[in-house]
Amino acid sequence: MKVLIVGLGSIAQKHIFALNSIDPSFKCFALRSAKNSVRFDSVIDISSRNDIPEDIDFFIISNPTSEHANSILDLLPFGKPLFIEKPVMMNLDHASSIENQISKGGTTTYVACNLRFHPIIKILKSELEKRRPIEFNVYCGSFLPSWRPNQDYTKNYSAIKSLGGGVHLDLIHEIDYTIFLLGKPEKLILAYSDKKSSLNIDTQDIAHYVMDYPDTSVFITLNYYRKFPKRTIELVWEDDVWVADLLSNTIVSSNLGEFYQAQYSIQSTYLEQMKYFTECLKNDIKPMNSFEESIDILKIALDEY
Repeated sequence: MKVLIVGLGSIAQKHIFALNSIDPSFKCFALRSAKNSVRFDSVIDISSRNDIPEDIDFFIISNPTSEHANSILDLLPFGKPLFIEKPVMMNLDHASSIENQISKGGTTTYVACNLRFHPIIKILKSELEKRRPIEFNVYCGSFLPSWRPNQDYTKNYSAIKSLGGGVHLDLIHEIDYTIFLLGKPEKLILAYSDKKSSLNIDTQDIAHYVMDYPDTSVFITLNYYRKFPKRTIELVWEDDVWVADLLSNTIVSSNLGEFYQAQYSIQSTYLEQMKYFTECLKNDIKPMNSFEESIDILKIALDEY
């Protein structure tokens, strides 16, 4: 297996680890523009599109969100599958053009949202196929400077609007898995984002979303400034309340108490995701969360739904 990666940040390295676990003999190429970029022993650097091997199996796009659209447009002519890190783009400027080219060329696309492979999300997916809650409340908050303790958070893309940062895009996972679990909403009633904290960033650090379904109301809160991390989903049923905690990997019922708890590593979600994608390619199956599907999720994040 041969894979070319555009953007060798921390997420790309998780994908490389997953690919090594799946196929230890796989070859990883990286298209890099800066000559002084940090080198990785297991990665073959190339500096030009002309040097991309003809037998590449697929491309991974994991550079800053602001560059995704250009990277997609550059790579589509090769006719290879695209594995695109979330969010698919920072705005909708080139969405229609890219959709047309993907449709015309029959290109396989997958927009990576690894939390779809979280064990809690799997359990909720199974349960929500049988019944629907009256309320679905999502909260995801943490302290941005703590994300990468050894780096200056103000220089990370999350803190820089021009690079596609902002809590509404960075934490699009919460919107993504809500749509994955419940389907597309009938209405987006509210989409609000702003900068409220004293963090030294020029991006939004708070976002709220309210979505309406025929039998369920959805409320999503995202933030960058919570000192004590919280990532939960509360499902309010007619006769019970579940609180699913994606950090502790537990589900607690108001009737039954804690009925699910297990140990797991977040890296396992990246591994399962890559196994899923490569199996789709191997068996000629269209992956979930195509470029087109991910645009609906982006529209909600941007209040353009």
